[in-house]
Amino acid sequence: KDVQKEREPHVYLSKEEVKEKIQSYNSSVTDKLKMTLNANGVYTGFIKVQMELCRPITVQSSQSQGRCAHSNNETAFYLPDGCVNTLHISSTNTVREVIEALLKKFFVADNPAKFALYKRCHKEDQVYTCKLSDREHPLYLRLVAGPRTEMLSFVLREHETGEVMWEAFSIPELQNFLRILDKEENDQLQILKNRYAAYKGKLEEALRGVLKPG
Repeated sequence: KDVQKEREPHVYLSKEEVKEKIQSYNSSVTDKLKMTLNANGVYTGFIKVQMELCRPITVQSSQSQGRCAHSNNETAFYLPDGCVNTLHISSTNTVREVIEALLKKFFVADNPAKFALYKRCHKEDQVYTCKLSDREHPLYLRLVAGPRTEMLSFVLREHETGEVMWEAFSIPELQNFLRILDKEENDQLQILKNRYAAYKGKLEEALRGVLKPG
């Protein structure tokens, strides 16, 4: 369930309240990804972001894993389903900065404006997904919710704009997409040819058995 307009008010905590919450958070951590409070009141920690991208991304690299097509020094490929990335950020980092850091970590050449960060949380046995505004602070949300990802997790998606805004993509990106589609079409066509060739062989073998004299 997507709740686009849901917004939780940002409660400004005192330094002592932040310290207490961080101590409570760290006591519940099971993966050693603890938070650290600095003398200036800024705290740092880790968030995990699940990549749920439907379209291929363009990276500035000559070697990439997955289904890909090459154009000069750029490669377009699909990220594996369920890919999760861990980022070390501070309490001052905004959603927009987190998105930019994620793309930089993957060497993604796409415009960060094409992507949005969502929070996914459980309430009353239901799962809610809410798009975060660019100015929200993911580490604050992580601190308030605690370290359990089933209570709160982060998801990176493309902007949900209905139809794809192809004019937002560069010519090399579009050419890469076409190469990927051509490759997938040829792969699927070859699979179908192999399947029907095997089916045809079995039918011919069965017919020879039926028509065999005696």
